[in-house]
Amino acid sequence: MTSLPGALRERLAAETTLAIGDIVLRQDSRDGLTTKVLFRLPDGQFIETVLMAYEKRRTLCISTQAGCAMGCVFCATGQMGFMRHLSVAEIVGQVIYFARELAARGEHVTNIVMMGMGEPLHNYDNTLAAVDRLTDAAGLNLGARKITISTVGLVPAIRRYADEQRQTPLAISLHAADDEERGRLLPVNRRWPIAELMDACRYYVEKTGRRLTFEWALIAGENDTEEQAHKLGGLLRGMLAHVNLIPLNPTAGYGGAPSSPERVARFQAALESYGISSTVRVRRGIDIQAGCGQLRDRHLAK
Repeated sequence: MTSLPGALRERLAAETTLAIGDIVLRQDSRDGLTTKVLFRLPDGQFIETVLMAYEKRRTLCISTQAGCAMGCVFCATGQMGFMRHLSVAEIVGQVIYFARELAARGEHVTNIVMMGMGEPLHNYDNTLAAVDRLTDAAGLNLGARKITISTVGLVPAIRRYADEQRQTPLAISLHAADDEERGRLLPVNRRWPIAELMDACRYYVEKTGRRLTFEWALIAGENDTEEQAHKLGGLLRGMLAHVNLIPLNPTAGYGGAPSSPERVARFQAALESYGISSTVRVRRGIDIQAGCGQLRDRHLAK
C-alpha cells in the first residue's frame, strides 16, 4: 500500500498480520464433504476448524479457546486442559480462511457453529465481539441466526446472554438428565447442577422467546437408556426446546462407544412421547479426526 507513509508501512509489517497462523495439518474426508485444518498460532498454541459441506449449506465449526477448562470426559479438548482464550481476530480469522477458499470456487459460508475447541461463554466478551464482526454489514454480513453458540451450561453467562436479547441461537450441551450421571461426564455440573441450569434455560426462553437446542452425545450403555430419555423428557416438557442427538465421536482418552441405531431410535421415541422434537446429527469426518481436539492430539503424539 504505497499510498501510506513509509513509517506506517514498516510498523504494520512489524506489528500486524493478515493470517491467523500457520497451517500444520489439513485433512479431507474420503467423501469430500468435510475438511479439517489444524492452525498453529504465533505463540505455538494449536486450534482446529472444520468445514462441512451439505447440499445447500457450507457450515464451519470454529474454536473459541486453545484447549478448554471444562474437562468433559468424552471430549478430546476437555482432556487436554485449558491453555488460553482466543482473541477476537483469532476467532474471526478461522472464518476468513475458509470464506476465501469457498469464494474461489463460487461458494460462501452459510452457517457457523461455535462448537470447536473451547467453551464459548467462558471467553464471553471475545466470542460475542467476534459474532458482531461476522454479522456486521461491513464484515462477512452473516445472519445472526446462522451462527450457533454452544455452552456446557455456565449459568451466569446464559442469564447475561438472555438479558442482552441477542438473535444468535444458543445450544446447551446437556448429555445427562440427573446430577449423578451429568457430574460424571461434565465436571461443570458440580458448580451449576441441573436444577440451576434448567432455571437459567427457562429464563432464557422466557426472556427471548427463542427455542433452545439441547445437545446429547449418545454413549452406549451410559446415557442412552430409556430411563435417561424419560428423565430428559420430564426436564424439557413444556419448554420451547429441541434435542440434537449425537452418537459419540470416540476419543483416545475415553473408552465410551457410540450408541447403536436401535438404541438411538428407542431414545428418540421416548422423547416423542413427551412431545419433544429431536433430530439425530449425521456423524461427519470420523476418518479425519473431525471431533474437536482430535487432530491436535494426533499431531502432538507424532
